[in-house]
Amino acid sequence: MIGATIMFSGSSAISKWQVANYPVGEVLFIRSTVSLICCALFILPLRGLAVFRTQRLHQHLLRSGTQATAQVFIVIAFGLMPLAGAMAINFSAPLFATLVSALVLKEAVGWARGIALGVGFLGVLIVTNPGADTVQIGAAFALANAVMYGSVTAGVRGMTRTESTETLTMYQMILVTAYFALFIPFGFTVPTWSDALMLAANGVLNAFAQYWWTRALHLAPASAVTPFYYLSLVWAMIMGFLIWGDVPTAGLLVGSAIVVGSGLFLLWRETGAR
Repeated sequence: MIGATIMFSGSSAISKWQVANYPVGEVLFIRSTVSLICCALFILPLRGLAVFRTQRLHQHLLRSGTQATAQVFIVIAFGLMPLAGAMAINFSAPLFATLVSALVLKEAVGWARGIALGVGFLGVLIVTNPGADTVQIGAAFALANAVMYGSVTAGVRGMTRTESTETLTMYQMILVTAYFALFIPFGFTVPTWSDALMLAANGVLNAFAQYWWTRALHLAPASAVTPFYYLSLVWAMIMGFLIWGDVPTAGLLVGSAIVVGSGLFLLWRETGAR
């Protein structure tokens, strides 16, 4: 999971860099295509076509479609606000997953989880720190990503019980790539050689990140590995400072701590309930 967070943060930094010069759909399509090729090269020789056997095709379609839309939103957010700020808002996804479970799945929330939700959303407001119009728009896209990611998490929690790491990864890569291919007719700029290499590196990093993240959830309980996912925020702050000179504000640090703390508390409560 720690390795996945490093890869995810590196991929996010490259995406933020590239969307300044290339259409969002193009950046995401190249990233997902390279990721698909990488995954196929080391999964198919070992598993063959049997990797596509599943009885949950509709859930794969739902997961991939929602995740692809969420990726569009978060990459747009990367282009409009600091990297660490967008990722901090993204960490509110567990809060929205709990909220969706309560509203749609009618799961009991309880006073403790209710307070954690309220405090967590307060942390999101502190991170967004309404100011310039571009920051507000970027925060809105980051929040939309968190809502969609949290919703799909609430809907497909049990997929890892029947689907292997390889099956989950391959279906996601294929379906997400097909989704992003729909954007190409609306805008494509031929990249320079250096940018092409960077876009390809983005896909390689994303492939390893997706596979390692899914594998981590197979090797250990979510309660054991999920807390390490929040290290992504540390790497994002470091990369944001080194590449763009983004100095973390007090609001970002305080708000991020509140959001992360609320998410960890909800994870602890959920694990205890089980």
